Amino acid sequence: MTCDPRVLRRPLLVGLIPAVWTVVLGLWGLSRQNSVWRDEAATWQVARRSTGDIVRMLEHVDVVHSLYYLCMHGLFAGFGPSTTVLRLPSVLAVAAAAACVALIGHRLAGAYVGLGAGLALGLLPAVQFYLQEGRPYALVAAGSAASTLLLVNALRGWGRKRTWAAYACAVLVCGWLNWLALLILPAHLITLLWSRAPRGVRVRWAVAAGAATAGVLPLALFSLGQSGQVSWVPPLTWHMMIGPAILLAIGGLGGLLGRRTGTGTGTAERTGAAGRTDRTGRADRTDPADRAGRPGPAGTVEPPGPVTGSPSLAAVGLPLLAVPQLGLIALSLVKPLFVDRYILFSLLGLALLIGALIGRAVDEVARRSRPAARCVLPVLVAVALVALLPQSLAKRSPASRVDDVLAAAERTRQLKHDGDGVLFIPAARRDTWLVTPDAFTGTRDIALAETPEESGTLKGVEASPARVRAAMLAQRRILLVTDAAGVARPTRGRRDRTKAEVLASHFTLVSDERIRGRRVAVYERLAPAGGG
Repeated sequence: MTCDPRVLRRPLLVGLIPAVWTVVLGLWGLSRQNSVWRDEAATWQVARRSTGDIVRMLEHVDVVHSLYYLCMHGLFAGFGPSTTVLRLPSVLAVAAAAACVALIGHRLAGAYVGLGAGLALGLLPAVQFYLQEGRPYALVAAGSAASTLLLVNALRGWGRKRTWAAYACAVLVCGWLNWLALLILPAHLITLLWSRAPRGVRVRWAVAAGAATAGVLPLALFSLGQSGQVSWVPPLTWHMMIGPAILLAIGGLGGLLGRRTGTGTGTAERTGAAGRTDRTGRADRTDPADRAGRPGPAGTVEPPGPVTGSPSLAAVGLPLLAVPQLGLIALSLVKPLFVDRYILFSLLGLALLIGALIGRAVDEVARRSRPAARCVLPVLVAVALVALLPQSLAKRSPASRVDDVLAAAERTRQLKHDGDGVLFIPAARRDTWLVTPDAFTGTRDIALAETPEESGTLKGVEASPARVRAAMLAQRRILLVTDAAGVARPTRGRRDRTKAEVLASHFTLVSDERIRGRRVAVYERLAPAGGG
């Protein structure tokens, strides 16, 4: 298999091939053996609520994901809840991001770079993880890729009003999916400065970026009142910097070698003009990637030359990779927030810089044998796929996540008796019931005072410790759903301590099973001292 020169002459195919490739990777093992972990369970149970119940919940919790929850509510209402409906939006989002990355690489540095970057994105281990995740991070990556493509188009002389309007909308949507996505704006600003963009372009970018930020600001300010949701994020430590340091090192290498490759990377940002002009002085709007790819000797494809006014691949990729990483680190010095999924979109920059490395490899081989150069990209992708196969398989197994809500619910279905009481420690493990309520038919949640819908919360409101104790003592048999050892945190709340104390003092354990990160136990009431 080689890269057909006809493919390299068609930008549409350069974007389409990585998109299809990513969809295939995403559909592979999509159900993860019919497992759903706790974060996805939040999406599942919220999406099944009415619109009014979702809005009421957002007043108290998870407003940062408001747009995503409402979108998933519409999909669940239209297609029904399932692991496919839960995760397919992420698959399609990453596929769209891969297409945008490929087009960016193609326009800035040639078809081999674009194809390499687009295909590499879906193979990155972190991307493979969130490619099949029922959460909004892949959608943020798609919007970030679209906004970066629009910025590149504007810098290449296509900065019409509709381009900047679309840019502002893309950033706005990203911000409403997760306001930390606004970290892409300083990355784009560095790209503008690095590329020596004309003043008019910088002004139009500032207007579009300001409009998007103003649209996201109310959400960001309101979400600060719910900052307790991220209290679980640990403070920043030196060992947490290892991952970002490795990514930045790889990105720096890609940027350095990309500037030396013959694909045009790193040559155009110095010109500072808005675009080429023909002999009449009119701007030439032809995509250089379209002008490139013309048949050369022996049917090979000539790389594009520098494009006046076009940024380099390094000027786009390096800030996109580095600024979100460093920005989140800086924010985490004020409040712990460093979680890699919050800035998944920064890996778009890494993919672009990997594309530059691939372009350099193609150039080196082409100097010796142009026909052999066509085989470089397929061979590199095949080698990467094989090398990453163990990780790819691991990320598609239930063990890749901390727990499995559906497995615990199914075991509960098998163990329950009519009239059993059910307890959840901590209360957040109630998601087992909320995702699969039919598994608990015939049982009673003896600690619950207000349902999640009634209270506008994710986990509901439980009764006072005294009432929980009385309800437990009225039961002959109790099912406990909790975290497995190694996953569970120390019981801190008074209510949960009361549950544990009553079970230990007045009940005997008759069944105790660990199922994919959760524990389902059955307790029966001890006989009173002295018999009957």
